[in-house]
Amino acid sequence: MALLLRQQSSHRFLEPHLPEVEMRPGALDDPASLLRALDGITHVIHCAGCTKAVGTREFYKVNQAGTRNLVEAANQHPEVQRMVHVSSLAAAGPALATHPAREEDVPHPVSEYGRSKLAGELEVQRRARADYVIIRPPAVYGPRDTEFLRIFQAVGRHLAPKPGLQPLSLIFVRDLAEAIVLCLEHPAVSRKVYHVAAPEVVTAREMAAQIAVTMNTWTLPLPLPTPLFWPLCLAQEVWTRLTGRPNVLSLQKYAELRAPGWVSDPSRLREDTGYTCPTRLASGIPQTLAWYRQNRWL
Repeated sequence: MALLLRQQSSHRFLEPHLPEVEMRPGALDDPASLLRALDGITHVIHCAGCTKAVGTREFYKVNQAGTRNLVEAANQHPEVQRMVHVSSLAAAGPALATHPAREEDVPHPVSEYGRSKLAGELEVQRRARADYVIIRPPAVYGPRDTEFLRIFQAVGRHLAPKPGLQPLSLIFVRDLAEAIVLCLEHPAVSRKVYHVAAPEVVTAREMAAQIAVTMNTWTLPLPLPTPLFWPLCLAQEVWTRLTGRPNVLSLQKYAELRAPGWVSDPSRLREDTGYTCPTRLASGIPQTLAWYRQNRWL
Protein backbone atom coordinates (compact mmCIF):
# COMPACT_ATOMS: atom_id res chain seq x y z
CA MET A 1 0.00 0.00 0.00
CA ALA A 2 1.29 3.45 -0.92
CA LEU A 3 0.24 6.98 0.01
CA LEU A 4 0.66 10.00 -2.25
CA LEU A 5 1.72 12.92 -0.08
CA ARG A 6 2.66 16.48 -0.91
CA GLN A 7 5.87 17.91 0.50
CA GLN A 8 3.88 20.12 2.88
CA SER A 9 1.45 17.39 3.98
CA SER A 10 1.23 16.82 7.71
CA HIS A 11 2.25 13.39 9.00
CA ARG A 12 0.64 14.00 12.39
CA PHE A 13 -2.01 11.29 12.17
CA LEU A 14 -0.05 9.06 9.82
CA GLU A 15 2.87 8.35 12.13
CA PRO A 16 1.36 5.20 13.77
CA HIS A 17 0.66 3.72 10.33
CA LEU A 18 3.89 4.55 8.52
CA PRO A 19 5.43 1.07 9.06
CA GLU A 20 2.45 -0.39 7.15
CA VAL A 21 2.57 1.87 4.10
CA GLU A 22 4.96 3.34 1.58
CA MET A 23 4.98 7.12 1.20
CA ARG A 24 5.40 8.46 -2.33
CA PRO A 25 5.92 12.20 -2.82
CA GLY A 26 3.81 13.96 -5.38
CA ALA A 27 0.99 16.36 -6.07
CA LEU A 28 -2.06 16.60 -8.31
CA ASP A 29 -0.53 19.54 -10.20
CA ASP A 30 2.69 17.59 -10.89
CA PRO A 31 1.88 14.97 -13.58
CA ALA A 32 5.38 13.52 -13.54
CA SER A 33 5.14 12.78 -9.82
CA LEU A 34 1.80 11.02 -10.38
CA LEU A 35 3.35 8.78 -13.03
CA ARG A 36 6.07 7.76 -10.57
CA ALA A 37 3.66 7.34 -7.68
CA LEU A 38 1.45 4.90 -9.60
CA ASP A 39 4.23 2.41 -10.37
CA GLY A 40 3.02 -1.02 -9.30
CA ILE A 41 -0.38 0.27 -8.11
CA THR A 42 -3.47 -1.76 -9.02
CA HIS A 43 -6.21 0.17 -7.16
CA VAL A 44 -6.46 3.92 -6.59
CA ILE A 45 -8.46 5.89 -4.03
CA HIS A 46 -8.68 9.52 -5.09
CA CYS A 47 -9.86 11.42 -2.02
CA ALA A 48 -7.78 14.59 -2.38
CA GLY A 49 -9.75 17.76 -2.96
CA CYS A 50 -10.05 21.48 -2.40
CA THR A 51 -12.90 22.48 -0.05
CA LYS A 52 -11.84 26.09 0.61
CA ALA A 53 -9.95 28.51 -1.59
CA VAL A 54 -8.84 32.12 -1.89
CA GLY A 55 -10.33 32.27 -5.41
CA THR A 56 -12.66 30.03 -7.39
CA ARG A 57 -9.90 29.04 -9.84
CA GLU A 58 -8.26 27.01 -7.09
CA PHE A 59 -11.32 24.75 -6.82
CA TYR A 60 -11.01 23.84 -10.49
CA LYS A 61 -7.22 23.61 -10.38
CA VAL A 62 -7.43 20.85 -7.78
CA ASN A 63 -10.86 19.23 -8.18
CA GLN A 64 -10.98 19.20 -11.98
CA ALA A 65 -7.48 19.62 -13.43
CA GLY A 66 -5.88 17.63 -10.60
CA THR A 67 -8.31 14.78 -11.18
CA ARG A 68 -7.60 14.91 -14.92
CA ASN A 69 -3.87 14.63 -14.22
CA LEU A 70 -4.40 11.60 -11.99
CA VAL A 71 -6.67 9.88 -14.51
CA GLU A 72 -4.21 10.47 -17.35
CA ALA A 73 -1.36 9.13 -15.22
CA ALA A 74 -3.44 6.04 -14.41
CA ASN A 75 -4.16 5.60 -18.13
CA GLN A 76 -0.42 5.13 -18.67
CA HIS A 77 -0.31 2.34 -16.10
CA PRO A 78 -2.21 -0.68 -17.47
CA GLU A 79 -1.82 -2.42 -14.12
CA VAL A 80 -4.33 0.01 -12.58
CA GLN A 81 -7.58 -1.94 -12.37
CA ARG A 82 -9.96 0.47 -10.65
CA MET A 83 -10.14 4.01 -9.29
CA VAL A 84 -12.54 5.07 -6.55
CA HIS A 85 -13.14 8.79 -6.98
CA VAL A 86 -14.50 10.53 -3.87
CA SER A 87 -16.72 13.37 -5.06
CA SER A 88 -19.37 15.19 -2.99
CA LEU A 89 -23.12 15.61 -2.60
CA ALA A 90 -22.39 19.23 -3.55
CA ALA A 91 -21.82 17.97 -7.12
CA ALA A 92 -25.39 16.70 -7.24
CA GLY A 93 -26.96 19.79 -5.71
CA PRO A 94 -29.48 20.47 -2.94
CA ALA A 95 -32.37 18.10 -2.24
CA LEU A 96 -35.09 17.67 0.38
CA ALA A 97 -36.02 14.59 2.38
CA THR A 98 -39.21 14.30 0.33
CA HIS A 99 -37.16 14.16 -2.88
CA PRO A 100 -33.61 13.14 -1.91
CA ALA A 101 -30.78 13.30 -4.42
CA ARG A 102 -30.55 10.14 -6.50
CA GLU A 103 -27.91 9.02 -8.93
CA GLU A 104 -30.18 9.33 -11.96
CA ASP A 105 -31.06 12.98 -11.22
CA VAL A 106 -29.58 15.73 -13.36
CA PRO A 107 -26.88 17.45 -11.23
CA HIS A 108 -27.51 21.08 -10.28
CA PRO A 109 -24.66 22.27 -8.05
CA VAL A 110 -25.14 25.73 -6.53
CA SER A 111 -21.54 26.62 -5.61
CA GLU A 112 -18.23 26.74 -7.44
CA TYR A 113 -17.03 23.98 -5.11
CA GLY A 114 -19.92 21.77 -6.20
CA ARG A 115 -19.44 22.64 -9.87
CA SER A 116 -15.72 21.86 -9.63
CA LYS A 117 -16.45 18.48 -8.02
CA LEU A 118 -18.92 17.69 -10.79
CA ALA A 119 -16.28 18.69 -13.33
CA GLY A 120 -13.91 16.24 -11.63
CA GLU A 121 -16.48 13.46 -11.96
CA LEU A 122 -16.76 14.16 -15.68
CA GLU A 123 -12.98 13.93 -16.07
CA VAL A 124 -13.15 10.41 -14.61
CA GLN A 125 -16.16 9.33 -16.66
CA ARG A 126 -14.84 10.68 -19.97
CA ARG A 127 -11.15 9.88 -19.71
CA ALA A 128 -10.58 6.84 -17.47
CA ARG A 129 -9.53 3.70 -19.33
CA ALA A 130 -9.48 1.63 -16.17
CA ASP A 131 -12.58 0.72 -14.22
CA TYR A 132 -13.87 3.37 -11.83
CA VAL A 133 -16.48 4.13 -9.16
CA ILE A 134 -17.65 7.60 -8.12
CA ILE A 135 -19.10 8.15 -4.67
CA ARG A 136 -20.80 11.30 -3.38
CA PRO A 137 -20.68 11.61 0.41
CA PRO A 138 -22.53 14.40 2.21
CA ALA A 139 -20.98 16.27 5.15
CA VAL A 140 -18.54 14.00 6.98
CA TYR A 141 -18.12 14.08 10.76
CA GLY A 142 -16.08 12.12 13.27
CA PRO A 143 -12.57 12.04 14.78
CA ARG A 144 -10.12 14.64 13.40
CA ASP A 145 -12.86 16.76 11.80
CA THR A 146 -12.33 20.47 12.43
CA GLU A 147 -15.56 21.89 10.99
CA PHE A 148 -18.12 20.13 13.19
CA LEU A 149 -15.72 20.70 16.09
CA ARG A 150 -17.12 24.23 16.24
CA ILE A 151 -20.54 22.91 17.25
CA PHE A 152 -18.97 20.80 20.00
CA GLN A 153 -17.06 23.86 21.23
CA ALA A 154 -20.20 25.98 21.26
CA VAL A 155 -22.10 23.38 23.26
CA GLY A 156 -19.15 23.13 25.63
CA ARG A 157 -19.65 26.85 26.25
CA HIS A 158 -23.34 26.17 26.97
CA LEU A 159 -24.54 27.55 23.65
CA ALA A 160 -26.83 25.54 21.37
CA PRO A 161 -26.56 26.83 17.78
CA LYS A 162 -30.03 27.15 16.28
CA PRO A 163 -29.60 27.59 12.52
CA GLY A 164 -32.44 27.02 10.10
CA LEU A 165 -34.10 23.63 9.87
CA GLN A 166 -32.17 22.59 6.76
CA PRO A 167 -32.50 18.77 6.49
CA LEU A 168 -29.17 17.03 6.12
CA SER A 169 -27.67 13.69 5.26
CA LEU A 170 -24.47 12.98 7.15
CA ILE A 171 -21.89 10.23 7.21
CA PHE A 172 -19.56 9.11 9.99
CA VAL A 173 -15.96 9.03 8.80
CA ARG A 174 -15.42 5.32 9.50
CA ASP A 175 -18.53 4.43 7.48
CA LEU A 176 -17.21 6.45 4.55
CA ALA A 177 -13.87 4.63 4.75
CA GLU A 178 -15.67 1.27 4.76
CA ALA A 179 -17.73 2.24 1.71
CA ILE A 180 -14.60 3.34 -0.16
CA VAL A 181 -12.79 0.08 0.56
CA LEU A 182 -15.90 -1.88 -0.45
CA CYS A 183 -16.02 -0.07 -3.80
CA LEU A 184 -12.38 -0.88 -4.54
CA GLU A 185 -13.18 -4.44 -5.59
CA HIS A 186 -16.94 -5.12 -5.51
CA PRO A 187 -17.97 -6.38 -8.97
CA ALA A 188 -21.42 -4.75 -8.97
CA VAL A 189 -20.24 -1.13 -8.70
CA SER A 190 -18.22 -0.88 -11.90
CA ARG A 191 -18.47 2.52 -13.67
CA LYS A 192 -21.31 3.70 -11.47
CA VAL A 193 -22.04 6.73 -9.29
CA TYR A 194 -23.25 6.26 -5.72
CA HIS A 195 -24.60 8.43 -2.96
CA VAL A 196 -23.20 7.15 0.33
CA ALA A 197 -24.72 8.40 3.60
CA ALA A 198 -26.38 7.30 6.81
CA PRO A 199 -30.06 6.61 6.15
CA GLU A 200 -31.28 9.04 8.82
CA VAL A 201 -32.03 12.69 8.03
CA VAL A 202 -31.06 15.24 10.68
CA THR A 203 -30.63 18.99 11.19
CA ALA A 204 -27.80 21.00 12.72
CA ARG A 205 -30.14 21.75 15.64
CA GLU A 206 -30.65 18.04 16.28
CA MET A 207 -26.92 17.51 16.10
CA ALA A 208 -26.31 20.23 18.71
CA ALA A 209 -29.01 18.73 20.93
CA GLN A 210 -27.41 15.28 20.68
CA ILE A 211 -24.02 16.75 21.54
CA ALA A 212 -25.50 18.45 24.62
CA VAL A 213 -27.05 15.17 25.76
CA THR A 214 -23.77 13.34 25.22
CA MET A 215 -21.81 16.01 27.09
CA ASN A 216 -24.45 16.03 29.83
CA THR A 217 -24.54 19.80 29.86
CA TRP A 218 -27.12 22.58 29.75
CA THR A 219 -27.31 25.02 26.86
CA LEU A 220 -28.86 28.31 25.93
CA PRO A 221 -30.28 28.70 22.41
CA LEU A 222 -28.16 30.67 19.96
CA PRO A 223 -30.45 31.65 17.05
CA LEU A 224 -28.65 31.65 13.70
CA PRO A 225 -31.15 32.60 10.99
CA THR A 226 -29.90 31.86 7.51
CA PRO A 227 -29.76 35.53 6.37
CA LEU A 228 -27.29 36.18 9.20
CA PHE A 229 -24.76 33.98 7.46
CA TRP A 230 -24.55 36.29 4.43
CA PRO A 231 -22.67 39.14 6.19
CA LEU A 232 -20.58 36.56 8.05
CA CYS A 233 -19.63 34.87 4.79
CA LEU A 234 -18.97 38.23 3.13
CA ALA A 235 -16.73 39.38 5.98
CA GLN A 236 -14.82 36.09 5.93
CA GLU A 237 -14.36 36.29 2.16
CA VAL A 238 -12.93 39.80 2.44
CA TRP A 239 -10.61 38.61 5.21
CA THR A 240 -9.53 35.62 3.11
CA ARG A 241 -8.62 37.85 0.18
CA LEU A 242 -6.71 40.23 2.43
CA THR A 243 -4.74 37.52 4.23
CA GLY A 244 -4.55 34.83 1.57
CA ARG A 245 -5.82 32.30 4.13
CA PRO A 246 -8.87 30.40 2.84
CA ASN A 247 -11.80 29.58 5.09
CA VAL A 248 -14.80 27.33 4.55
CA LEU A 249 -17.10 30.31 5.13
CA SER A 250 -17.38 32.34 1.92
CA LEU A 251 -20.03 33.67 -0.43
CA GLN A 252 -19.74 30.37 -2.29
CA LYS A 253 -20.53 28.54 0.95
CA TYR A 254 -23.52 30.80 1.54
CA ALA A 255 -25.09 29.42 -1.62
CA GLU A 256 -24.99 26.02 0.05
CA LEU A 257 -26.11 27.29 3.47
CA ARG A 258 -29.23 28.89 2.01
CA ALA A 259 -30.21 25.79 0.04
CA PRO A 260 -33.46 24.10 1.17
CA GLY A 261 -31.69 20.89 2.15
CA TRP A 262 -28.87 18.44 1.51
CA VAL A 263 -30.39 14.99 1.56
CA SER A 264 -29.32 12.00 -0.52
CA ASP A 265 -30.74 8.54 -1.06
CA PRO A 266 -28.11 5.84 -0.38
CA SER A 267 -30.37 2.93 -1.36
CA ARG A 268 -28.61 2.12 -4.65
CA LEU A 269 -25.37 1.24 -2.86
CA ARG A 270 -27.33 -0.97 -0.48
CA GLU A 271 -29.15 -2.69 -3.34
CA ASP A 272 -25.95 -3.33 -5.31
CA THR A 273 -23.64 -4.32 -2.45
CA GLY A 274 -25.73 -4.89 0.67
CA TYR A 275 -23.86 -2.12 2.49
CA THR A 276 -25.68 0.34 4.75
CA CYS A 277 -23.79 2.94 6.77
CA PRO A 278 -24.27 1.59 10.31
CA THR A 279 -23.43 4.67 12.41
CA ARG A 280 -26.33 6.87 13.45
CA LEU A 281 -25.95 10.23 15.15
CA ALA A 282 -26.67 8.73 18.58
CA SER A 283 -23.54 6.58 18.35
CA GLY A 284 -21.37 8.76 16.10
CA ILE A 285 -21.52 11.81 18.40
CA PRO A 286 -20.18 9.93 21.49
CA GLN A 287 -17.33 8.45 19.46
CA THR A 288 -16.44 11.86 18.06
CA LEU A 289 -16.62 13.52 21.47
CA ALA A 290 -14.43 10.83 23.03
CA TRP A 291 -11.76 11.40 20.36
CA TYR A 292 -11.88 15.19 20.78
CA ARG A 293 -11.42 14.86 24.54
CA GLN A 294 -8.72 12.20 24.30
CA ASN A 295 -6.72 14.44 21.95
CA ARG A 296 -7.50 17.58 23.98
CA TRP A 297 -9.37 19.33 21.19
CA LEU A 298 -12.05 20.04 23.79
